[in-house]
Amino acid sequence: MIIEIDDNSGFCNGVVTAIKKAEEELSRTSRLYCLGDIVHNSMEVERLSTKGLISIDRETYFGLRNQKVLFRAHGEPPVTYEYAKANHLEIIDATCPVVLNLQKKIKQAYESSDPKDTQIVIYGKNGHAEVNGLVGQTEGSAVVVEGLPDIDKIDFSKNIRMFSQTTKSIDGFNKMVEAISGRIQAGCSFEHNDTICRQVANRIPKIVDFVSRHELVLFVSGKKSSNGKVLFDECKKVNPNIYMVSDLEDVDYTIFRNVKSVGICGATSTPKWLMEALKRKIEQYSDYYEAM
Repeated sequence: MIIEIDDNSGFCNGVVTAIKKAEEELSRTSRLYCLGDIVHNSMEVERLSTKGLISIDRETYFGLRNQKVLFRAHGEPPVTYEYAKANHLEIIDATCPVVLNLQKKIKQAYESSDPKDTQIVIYGKNGHAEVNGLVGQTEGSAVVVEGLPDIDKIDFSKNIRMFSQTTKSIDGFNKMVEAISGRIQAGCSFEHNDTICRQVANRIPKIVDFVSRHELVLFVSGKKSSNGKVLFDECKKVNPNIYMVSDLEDVDYTIFRNVKSVGICGATSTPKWLMEALKRKIEQYSDYYEAM
């Protein structure tokens, strides 16, 4: 059996930086708080927790004082920083530079427009950590649309300035642009900003090519990963013999019997070490069946 790991899968630069900052701090101390899971992968979160990284929710965060807290790559709204300053929290800010730049653009758009005649629209997953940070730049006034079914949330009698969550698909964004363009009222302007991270978006053609070359594919991703869902859906279009798994226990290893080629790939939140561990486990089962 040939088992291949996709070279282009694994952590994006933003996640790599966040984890590096966490590990550097944990090499000097035995405990560090992180606001939310540092990455949408339970196995990586568990690995870092053994080093002293403690994931906390927002309710816990807004009760802390005189502590050190890491902000993950997804970014945070202004109110989170304001609380830190007022309560003497030392922040290790690992917000992805791409997300920071997007936050600044949205804030500038909000502050330079009148809410009476202009609406800020964010194409993204409602409730996602990154999207919460983006909406926070507009004091909570931005409208979030996840897809075409949400289009009626938009007030087409106003000027529309649309931005995108960095990990959404380009195809989905373009479809949303087309739909809004067809409904905006006469006299109103529509400004759409493609703010999708190309490091993430450019993985689609590469990963699609990878899965097309294998008989069976395992797509490794945390269940909370927005990027994972996007990439998996694209992969499934070209190879229906694909399974999404989050850890080694998710796999029914009997599916590899009589399979000659297996591909292993994953999301931008999937650690390479997990894909490598999965490959070793498949090899063990392959050796077992060959010896029978």
